Amino acid sequence: MSELVLGVGASHSTLMNTHWAEVDHLPEAHDFRTGLDTVRDTLATARVDTVVVIGSNHFRGMFLDLMPAFTIGVGEVLGAGEAGTPSGPLPVDTALARHIVDSLVEDEFDPAFSLRLTVDHGITHALQYLLPTLDVPIVPIVVNMFAPPLPSLHRCHDLGTALGAAIRGDGENKRVAVVASGGLSHRLPWPKWFDALSDDDRFLVEAWLNGRNLWGDYEVRRRQIIRAAEPDINSAFDTWFLDLLETGDLSSILSRSDIELEREAGNGAHEIRAWIAMTAALTTDQGPPKGNTLAYAAVPNWLTGMGVSVLTPAPLSESPSTLETN
Repeated sequence: MSELVLGVGASHSTLMNTHWAEVDHLPEAHDFRTGLDTVRDTLATARVDTVVVIGSNHFRGMFLDLMPAFTIGVGEVLGAGEAGTPSGPLPVDTALARHIVDSLVEDEFDPAFSLRLTVDHGITHALQYLLPTLDVPIVPIVVNMFAPPLPSLHRCHDLGTALGAAIRGDGENKRVAVVASGGLSHRLPWPKWFDALSDDDRFLVEAWLNGRNLWGDYEVRRRQIIRAAEPDINSAFDTWFLDLLETGDLSSILSRSDIELEREAGNGAHEIRAWIAMTAALTTDQGPPKGNTLAYAAVPNWLTGMGVSVLTPAPLSESPSTLETN
Protein backbone atom coordinates (compact mmCIF):
# COMPACT_ATOMS: atom_id res chain seq x y z
CA MET A 1 0.00 0.00 0.00
CA SER A 2 1.07 3.59 -0.49
CA GLU A 3 2.37 5.60 2.43
CA LEU A 4 1.50 9.12 3.51
CA VAL A 5 4.88 10.49 4.52
CA LEU A 6 4.30 14.21 4.99
CA GLY A 7 1.66 16.89 5.37
CA VAL A 8 2.16 20.58 4.63
CA GLY A 9 0.05 23.63 5.35
CA ALA A 10 1.06 26.81 3.54
CA SER A 11 -0.65 30.17 3.14
CA HIS A 12 -0.71 31.75 -0.28
CA SER A 13 -0.72 35.27 -1.70
CA THR A 14 -0.11 36.21 -5.32
CA LEU A 15 1.13 39.57 -4.04
CA MET A 16 4.35 37.70 -3.28
CA ASN A 17 4.82 37.49 -7.03
CA THR A 18 3.56 40.86 -8.16
CA HIS A 19 4.48 43.22 -5.30
CA TRP A 20 7.47 41.67 -3.53
CA ALA A 21 9.34 44.98 -3.54
CA GLU A 22 6.76 46.38 -1.13
CA VAL A 23 7.69 43.84 1.55
CA ASP A 24 11.34 43.15 0.79
CA HIS A 25 12.29 45.21 3.85
CA LEU A 26 10.09 43.14 6.19
CA PRO A 27 11.84 40.30 8.06
CA GLU A 28 8.52 38.49 8.49
CA ALA A 29 8.00 38.28 4.73
CA HIS A 30 11.46 36.75 4.34
CA ASP A 31 10.77 34.39 7.24
CA PHE A 32 7.68 33.13 5.45
CA ARG A 33 9.58 32.52 2.23
CA THR A 34 12.33 30.79 4.19
CA GLY A 35 9.65 28.51 5.65
CA LEU A 36 8.50 27.64 2.14
CA ASP A 37 12.10 26.95 1.11
CA THR A 38 12.47 24.59 4.07
CA VAL A 39 9.37 22.67 3.04
CA ARG A 40 10.60 22.55 -0.56
CA ASP A 41 13.80 20.89 0.63
CA THR A 42 11.90 18.60 3.00
CA LEU A 43 9.69 17.38 0.17
CA ALA A 44 12.74 16.70 -1.97
CA THR A 45 14.41 14.77 0.85
CA ALA A 46 11.24 12.73 1.43
CA ARG A 47 11.45 11.45 -2.17
CA VAL A 48 7.70 11.70 -2.69
CA ASP A 49 6.19 10.07 -5.76
CA THR A 50 2.97 12.10 -5.73
CA VAL A 51 1.70 15.24 -4.04
CA VAL A 52 -2.01 15.63 -3.34
CA VAL A 53 -2.77 19.37 -3.27
CA ILE A 54 -5.92 20.54 -1.51
CA GLY A 55 -6.82 24.15 -2.19
CA SER A 56 -9.45 26.70 -3.02
CA ASN A 57 -10.85 28.23 -6.18
CA HIS A 58 -10.74 31.99 -6.73
CA PHE A 59 -13.13 32.01 -9.70
CA ARG A 60 -10.53 31.57 -12.40
CA GLY A 61 -11.09 27.88 -12.95
CA MET A 62 -14.53 27.26 -11.47
CA PHE A 63 -17.48 29.63 -11.56
CA LEU A 64 -20.97 30.19 -10.29
CA ASP A 65 -22.47 28.48 -13.32
CA LEU A 66 -21.40 25.23 -11.60
CA MET A 67 -19.83 25.06 -8.14
CA PRO A 68 -19.27 21.57 -6.68
CA ALA A 69 -18.21 21.17 -3.06
CA PHE A 70 -15.24 18.95 -3.99
CA THR A 71 -13.63 18.53 -7.40
CA ILE A 72 -10.75 16.22 -8.28
CA GLY A 73 -8.65 16.56 -11.42
CA VAL A 74 -8.29 13.11 -12.95
CA GLY A 75 -7.02 14.02 -16.41
CA GLU A 76 -5.62 17.19 -17.92
CA VAL A 77 -4.95 19.91 -15.34
CA LEU A 78 -4.05 23.43 -16.43
CA GLY A 79 -2.70 26.26 -14.33
CA ALA A 80 -4.55 29.52 -14.95
CA GLY A 81 -1.30 31.45 -14.65
CA GLU A 82 -2.63 34.57 -12.98
CA ALA A 83 -0.16 36.92 -11.28
CA GLY A 84 2.91 34.97 -12.29
CA THR A 85 1.77 31.57 -11.01
CA PRO A 86 2.35 28.42 -13.11
CA SER A 87 0.34 28.28 -16.32
CA GLY A 88 -0.46 25.52 -18.74
CA PRO A 89 -0.34 21.75 -18.28
CA LEU A 90 0.62 20.33 -14.89
CA PRO A 91 1.82 16.75 -14.27
CA VAL A 92 -0.98 14.59 -12.86
CA ASP A 93 -1.01 11.17 -11.22
CA THR A 94 -4.12 10.08 -13.07
CA ALA A 95 -4.11 6.56 -11.65
CA LEU A 96 -4.14 7.75 -8.05
CA ALA A 97 -6.64 10.50 -8.86
CA ARG A 98 -9.10 8.02 -10.37
CA HIS A 99 -8.62 5.66 -7.43
CA ILE A 100 -9.33 8.47 -4.97
CA VAL A 101 -12.57 9.35 -6.77
CA ASP A 102 -13.70 5.71 -6.82
CA SER A 103 -12.79 5.24 -3.17
CA LEU A 104 -14.56 8.43 -2.07
CA VAL A 105 -17.72 7.33 -3.88
CA GLU A 106 -17.55 3.99 -2.07
CA ASP A 107 -17.29 5.97 1.18
CA GLU A 108 -20.53 7.78 0.22
CA PHE A 109 -18.97 11.06 -0.84
CA ASP A 110 -20.08 12.58 -4.12
CA PRO A 111 -16.98 14.26 -5.54
CA ALA A 112 -17.05 15.96 -8.91
CA PHE A 113 -14.25 15.01 -11.26
CA SER A 114 -12.77 16.72 -14.27
CA LEU A 115 -10.78 15.48 -17.25
CA ARG A 116 -9.88 19.10 -18.06
CA LEU A 117 -9.58 21.12 -14.89
CA THR A 118 -8.23 24.66 -14.66
CA VAL A 119 -6.79 25.54 -11.27
CA ASP A 120 -5.71 28.95 -10.04
CA HIS A 121 -3.32 30.00 -7.29
CA GLY A 122 -5.42 28.13 -4.75
CA ILE A 123 -3.49 25.11 -6.08
CA THR A 124 -0.60 26.50 -8.12
CA HIS A 125 0.89 28.94 -5.60
CA ALA A 126 1.94 26.01 -3.43
CA LEU A 127 3.38 24.20 -6.44
CA GLN A 128 5.32 27.27 -7.49
CA TYR A 129 7.21 27.50 -4.21
CA LEU A 130 7.24 23.91 -2.96
CA LEU A 131 7.72 22.03 -6.25
CA PRO A 132 9.31 24.73 -8.40
CA THR A 133 10.47 22.38 -11.15
CA LEU A 134 6.99 20.80 -11.37
CA ASP A 135 8.63 17.40 -11.73
CA VAL A 136 6.38 15.50 -9.29
CA PRO A 137 2.87 14.46 -10.40
CA ILE A 138 -0.01 15.89 -8.42
CA VAL A 139 -3.62 15.13 -7.59
CA PRO A 140 -5.51 18.44 -7.25
CA ILE A 141 -8.53 18.56 -4.95
CA VAL A 142 -10.43 21.84 -5.19
CA VAL A 143 -12.74 22.63 -2.28
CA ASN A 144 -15.45 25.29 -2.52
CA MET A 145 -14.42 27.78 0.13
CA PHE A 146 -15.87 31.04 -1.19
CA ALA A 147 -19.33 30.39 -2.68
CA PRO A 148 -21.77 29.52 0.12
CA PRO A 149 -23.15 27.12 1.07
CA LEU A 150 -19.75 25.61 1.86
CA PRO A 151 -18.98 22.06 2.94
CA SER A 152 -18.78 22.16 6.71
CA LEU A 153 -15.52 21.92 8.64
CA HIS A 154 -16.65 18.49 9.87
CA ARG A 155 -17.35 17.38 6.30
CA CYS A 156 -13.88 18.48 5.20
CA HIS A 157 -12.39 16.55 8.11
CA ASP A 158 -14.34 13.47 7.05
CA LEU A 159 -13.14 14.00 3.47
CA GLY A 160 -9.55 14.00 4.71
CA THR A 161 -10.12 10.78 6.65
CA ALA A 162 -11.55 9.12 3.54
CA LEU A 163 -8.72 10.53 1.42
CA GLY A 164 -6.09 9.04 3.70
CA ALA A 165 -7.80 5.65 3.57
CA ALA A 166 -7.99 5.84 -0.21
CA ILE A 167 -4.28 6.57 -0.58
CA ARG A 168 -3.25 3.83 1.83
CA GLY A 169 -5.55 1.38 0.05
CA ASP A 170 -4.51 2.07 -3.53
CA GLY A 171 -2.57 -1.20 -3.89
CA GLU A 172 0.56 0.67 -4.95
CA ASN A 173 3.83 1.44 -3.21
CA LYS A 174 4.03 5.22 -3.50
CA ARG A 175 5.30 7.83 -1.12
CA VAL A 176 2.63 10.52 -0.97
CA ALA A 177 2.56 13.98 0.56
CA VAL A 178 -0.54 16.09 1.12
CA VAL A 179 -0.24 19.86 0.76
CA ALA A 180 -2.95 22.22 2.04
CA SER A 181 -2.87 25.63 0.39
CA GLY A 182 -4.55 28.77 1.73
CA GLY A 183 -5.46 30.71 4.85
CA LEU A 184 -4.86 31.74 7.52
CA SER A 185 -6.94 34.66 8.78
CA HIS A 186 -7.78 37.29 6.20
CA ARG A 187 -10.77 39.13 4.85
CA LEU A 188 -11.30 39.57 1.13
CA PRO A 189 -13.53 42.37 -0.20
CA TRP A 190 -15.80 39.73 -1.70
CA PRO A 191 -19.57 39.69 -1.37
CA LYS A 192 -21.73 36.66 -0.92
CA TRP A 193 -23.07 35.97 -4.41
CA PHE A 194 -26.68 36.40 -3.24
CA ASP A 195 -26.01 39.67 -1.41
CA ALA A 196 -24.21 41.97 -3.85
CA LEU A 197 -24.83 45.53 -2.70
CA SER A 198 -22.20 47.86 -4.18
CA ASP A 199 -21.00 48.35 -7.74
CA ASP A 200 -17.85 46.41 -6.91
CA ASP A 201 -19.95 43.60 -5.43
CA ARG A 202 -22.05 43.34 -8.56
CA PHE A 203 -18.96 43.43 -10.76
CA LEU A 204 -17.38 40.56 -8.86
CA VAL A 205 -20.50 38.40 -8.98
CA GLU A 206 -20.72 39.03 -12.72
CA ALA A 207 -17.07 37.98 -13.08
CA TRP A 208 -17.67 34.85 -11.01
CA LEU A 209 -20.67 33.88 -13.10
CA ASN A 210 -19.51 34.78 -16.61
CA GLY A 211 -15.74 34.36 -16.43
CA ARG A 212 -15.40 30.74 -17.53
CA ASN A 213 -14.01 31.56 -20.96
CA LEU A 214 -12.90 35.14 -20.35
CA TRP A 215 -11.85 35.50 -16.72
CA GLY A 216 -8.84 37.53 -17.82
CA ASP A 217 -11.16 40.31 -19.01
CA TYR A 218 -12.17 40.92 -15.40
CA GLU A 219 -8.68 40.66 -13.95
CA VAL A 220 -7.57 44.31 -13.84
CA ARG A 221 -10.54 45.56 -11.84
CA ARG A 222 -10.52 42.46 -9.65
CA ARG A 223 -6.93 43.19 -8.66
CA GLN A 224 -7.74 46.84 -8.01
CA ILE A 225 -10.53 45.84 -5.64
CA ILE A 226 -8.19 43.48 -3.78
CA ARG A 227 -5.42 46.06 -3.56
CA ALA A 228 -7.81 48.65 -2.12
CA ALA A 229 -8.87 46.37 0.74
CA GLU A 230 -7.85 47.05 4.32
CA PRO A 231 -6.06 44.16 6.08
CA ASP A 232 -8.04 42.27 8.71
CA ILE A 233 -5.75 39.70 10.33
CA ASN A 234 -6.30 37.92 13.64
CA SER A 235 -2.88 36.70 14.77
CA ALA A 236 -4.31 35.25 17.98
CA PHE A 237 -6.60 32.99 15.97
CA ASP A 238 -3.80 32.00 13.62
CA THR A 239 -1.35 31.02 16.37
CA TRP A 240 -4.13 29.14 18.19
CA PHE A 241 -4.91 27.16 15.04
CA LEU A 242 -1.24 26.43 14.36
CA ASP A 243 -0.94 25.20 17.94
CA LEU A 244 -3.80 22.79 17.27
CA LEU A 245 -1.86 21.37 14.33
CA GLU A 246 1.13 20.77 16.56
CA THR A 247 -1.00 18.38 18.63
CA GLY A 248 -3.11 17.07 15.75
CA ASP A 249 -6.29 17.53 17.82
CA LEU A 250 -8.74 19.62 15.77
CA SER A 251 -11.86 18.97 17.83
CA SER A 252 -12.10 22.55 19.09
CA ILE A 253 -12.03 24.10 15.60
CA LEU A 254 -14.49 21.59 14.15
CA SER A 255 -17.16 22.86 16.51
CA ARG A 256 -17.03 26.36 14.96
CA SER A 257 -19.82 27.41 12.64
CA ASP A 258 -19.02 29.24 9.42
CA ILE A 259 -20.51 32.40 10.91
CA GLU A 260 -18.28 32.13 13.97
CA LEU A 261 -15.19 31.38 11.90
CA GLU A 262 -15.79 34.27 9.51
CA ARG A 263 -16.54 36.71 12.32
CA GLU A 264 -13.31 35.81 14.12
CA ALA A 265 -10.87 35.27 11.27
CA GLY A 266 -12.45 36.66 8.08
CA ASN A 267 -13.96 35.06 5.01
CA GLY A 268 -10.49 34.04 3.80
CA ALA A 269 -10.14 31.79 6.86
CA HIS A 270 -12.55 29.36 5.22
CA GLU A 271 -9.43 28.09 3.46
CA ILE A 272 -8.40 26.29 6.65
CA ARG A 273 -10.69 23.56 5.33
CA ALA A 274 -7.70 22.40 3.31
CA TRP A 275 -5.52 22.24 6.44
CA ILE A 276 -8.23 20.32 8.29
CA ALA A 277 -8.59 17.76 5.50
CA MET A 278 -4.81 17.37 5.23
CA THR A 279 -4.48 16.74 8.98
CA ALA A 280 -7.28 14.17 8.92
CA ALA A 281 -5.67 12.38 5.96
CA LEU A 282 -2.47 11.88 7.97
CA THR A 283 -4.30 10.60 11.06
CA THR A 284 -4.02 6.84 11.54
CA ASP A 285 -4.89 4.23 14.14
CA GLN A 286 -1.62 5.22 15.79
CA GLY A 287 -2.95 8.74 16.34
CA PRO A 288 -2.89 12.17 14.75
CA PRO A 289 0.15 13.66 13.04
CA LYS A 290 2.46 16.03 14.87
CA GLY A 291 2.88 19.51 13.49
CA ASN A 292 5.84 21.84 13.43
CA THR A 293 5.23 25.51 12.70
CA LEU A 294 8.10 26.72 10.53
CA ALA A 295 6.93 30.29 10.09
CA TYR A 296 4.10 32.63 10.99
CA ALA A 297 3.66 36.33 10.46
CA ALA A 298 0.84 38.75 9.93
CA VAL A 299 1.71 40.49 6.65
CA PRO A 300 -0.73 43.39 6.12
CA ASN A 301 0.64 44.06 2.62
CA TRP A 302 -0.59 40.60 1.69
CA LEU A 303 -3.82 41.00 3.70
CA THR A 304 -3.16 37.64 5.33
CA GLY A 305 -1.79 35.79 8.31
CA MET A 306 0.92 33.78 6.59
CA GLY A 307 1.80 30.41 8.07
CA VAL A 308 3.85 27.36 7.12
CA SER A 309 3.49 24.07 8.97
CA VAL A 310 4.89 20.57 8.40
CA LEU A 311 3.06 17.53 9.77
CA THR A 312 4.52 14.08 10.18
CA PRO A 313 2.36 11.00 10.75
CA ALA A 314 2.55 9.10 14.01
CA PRO A 315 5.08 6.25 13.77
CA LEU A 316 3.74 2.77 13.31
CA SER A 317 3.80 0.65 16.46
CA GLU A 318 5.69 -2.60 16.32
CA SER A 319 3.47 -5.67 16.22
CA PRO A 320 3.55 -8.11 19.19
CA SER A 321 5.24 -10.76 17.02
CA THR A 322 8.02 -8.32 16.15
CA LEU A 323 8.49 -7.34 19.80
CA GLU A 324 8.79 -11.02 20.82
CA THR A 325 11.63 -11.70 18.39
CA ASN A 326 13.69 -8.65 19.37
